[in-house]
Amino acid sequence: MKQHNQRLDIVLAMGIIAFILLPWYRVEDGFFELSWLSGFLSSPADGPAILQIISYSRWWLIIAAALMLLCICARLFLEPIKRPKVLIYSSAIGLFFMVFQGLAIGFSGWNWNFLETLFSPLHEGQPAFGAGAVLACLSFILIFSFGLAERGVMKGDAFVVASIAILVALVATFVFYPVLSMFIGSVQDFDGSFNPDGFIENIQGASIWSLDCVIGGNRCGVAWRTLWLAIMTAAGSTTLGLAFALVASRTGFPFKKGLRLLTILPIITPPFVIGLALILLFGRTGVATQAFASLFGLEPSRWLYGLTGIWIAQVLSFTPITFLILIGVVEGVSPSMEEASQTLRAGRWRTFYRVSLPLMAPGIANAFLISFIESMADFGNPMVLGGSHGVLSTEIFFAVVGSQTDSSRAAVLAIVLLCFTLTAFLIQRLWLSGKNFATVTGKGDSGMHAALPKPLKFGVFALLIPWVIFTIIVYGMIIIGGFVRTWGLDNTLTIEHYVTAFSFSFTNSGIAWTGVAWNSFWTTMEISLISAPLTAAVGMLTAYLIVRQKFVGRGLFEFALMLCFAIPGTVIGVSYIMAFNLPPLEMTGTALILIACFVFRNMPVGVRGGIAAMTQLDRSLDEASLTLRAGSFRTIRKVILPLLRPAITASLVYSFVRAITSISAVIFLVSAEYNMATSYIIGLVENGKYGVAIAYSSVLIVVMLAVITTFQLLVGQRRLRRENRIAPTKTNMTASA
Repeated sequence: MKQHNQRLDIVLAMGIIAFILLPWYRVEDGFFELSWLSGFLSSPADGPAILQIISYSRWWLIIAAALMLLCICARLFLEPIKRPKVLIYSSAIGLFFMVFQGLAIGFSGWNWNFLETLFSPLHEGQPAFGAGAVLACLSFILIFSFGLAERGVMKGDAFVVASIAILVALVATFVFYPVLSMFIGSVQDFDGSFNPDGFIENIQGASIWSLDCVIGGNRCGVAWRTLWLAIMTAAGSTTLGLAFALVASRTGFPFKKGLRLLTILPIITPPFVIGLALILLFGRTGVATQAFASLFGLEPSRWLYGLTGIWIAQVLSFTPITFLILIGVVEGVSPSMEEASQTLRAGRWRTFYRVSLPLMAPGIANAFLISFIESMADFGNPMVLGGSHGVLSTEIFFAVVGSQTDSSRAAVLAIVLLCFTLTAFLIQRLWLSGKNFATVTGKGDSGMHAALPKPLKFGVFALLIPWVIFTIIVYGMIIIGGFVRTWGLDNTLTIEHYVTAFSFSFTNSGIAWTGVAWNSFWTTMEISLISAPLTAAVGMLTAYLIVRQKFVGRGLFEFALMLCFAIPGTVIGVSYIMAFNLPPLEMTGTALILIACFVFRNMPVGVRGGIAAMTQLDRSLDEASLTLRAGSFRTIRKVILPLLRPAITASLVYSFVRAITSISAVIFLVSAEYNMATSYIIGLVENGKYGVAIAYSSVLIVVMLAVITTFQLLVGQRRLRRENRIAPTKTNMTASA
């Protein structure tokens, strides 16, 4: 029996199991609790599709079962030449019908009025899809893929065709379907009927678009206020990130390792902790505020609470991200080009301005875009420091969970936020398209980087030293704040905040986790450890398909994946609530919705890292494996993955850290059973328990720092050249002579 027949038989067996053995609809107690097994025949509500048809007259399931049966008959009775066409059309229609009936039929019957007009009203609706329905959809996708492979698509490689089909289905389900649901929900009434009045009223609201203000002022519309803040944050963090990258790669700064450590800390810090530290420093009872009040007789004010405070916190938070992006870009500029410029008698300043800086343009644009999107999506810092200066992310939150819930306003604000980020994303793509910035080729390049012009060197140090001092002070506040009883009122040193959060005791039955933070801590660790490898796996597989395979729509596929990165976390959270709170996929309040959010929110970074690493691997490695009759799956497992260990490790670390520190999307998706650490800390801050919040955050920082350090020791440091040398100045050359 041929291998493709074995694969097809397995998938068809999966389809049979989906229809006759597994619960077709969602089990309230959870599928993995296996409580549905005891009531397999006595409780038809938890039964497979066959029982649903017999007990509840859900006749539409007969169509899906008939299409699966047609695929089985094609495998058993048709010749190999005629079989693929039947498999392709039957499975495609089956998948389309499954999606259509899942969207069209809800709890109480038809979701769309025109279907009730065409057909009679349904006496029984249907709950959300369960294990059986999901497995049936997966079976249809795989049958469709194997049919295409038998027709010779992608040279008959079933693994490649199935991977593309599954990834397209996943991205459509967990990225585009939620966003589309949000758009549809913005023009619907509570009963699901079309009613654009709320959308029109909100989109024209003065609270969003008012320009009766000074730029960034409190009376300014929330859209313009958010846009102005994002532009200022992106400009500030990109400038600082570039300055620090120049110091780390183009100067003889003696404390480069310490600088890299300081740039890592904000990344592993929960996003609102820096805001808390600024309150401890510059709040009305803060150390600096009290010191200035006693020295100069100034009245403590609330200047920190507003756009100024948010901007400071965001620049502190996002500068390390821009630094990590730009350090590789700065080091990647070819020294030979700079040497050629100086050979043609160009000065150091002209060389930097005319040669080096233009070659850094893609990295600078990426850094600006990322910090712009991060500022737009930031929820923690505006929540802590915003005061009456709300931004789009916090306004969306209050529209969802406020005293007057307004889902239409939340959807409109999310659409505005999405439009801003997508516009920035498209502008960057258009600006960089058609331009070539390549400087690293296959030829050796052992030249020396040009030294920085003296004015620029003094300038970057003038930015670096105050930032380093300020960052150390801010993190000092974080450390001290966890050991002070009540900041500004009772500065007695104590460990009661750590005891409250992480106390435990030994009992006869084992360890009792009595601290208030343990539940959310273990939940966060569990979900992060599950989502991280899934994110890395999906990212690496997607990168392999984009780099190594040629298929119709590959450019559109890559663009759609990168578009996922431009969707802010706040928009993801709102769209997931609106999409997965009702059939056909009901996941609200479960761990699955959190895992899906993390995987597809962080996947683009893994994809870009995989693409960058895979483009360095010569195609002859793949071709040699395929020539020796190894399939694509075996080639990936035995040849490519071992060579991509640094990229895989980076993706694992990034997704793990982001899952722990994420707040903008998580705040909408957590539940009492599955509460994440960042959401729990936000609750502590809202209740004024700053000490416990800082203690909890400090523990998270230590845990993540230990994980990152371990991974960095395992992977090591990449070196593009034998050494990163800087061109000596004239003084040094004279001295050596």
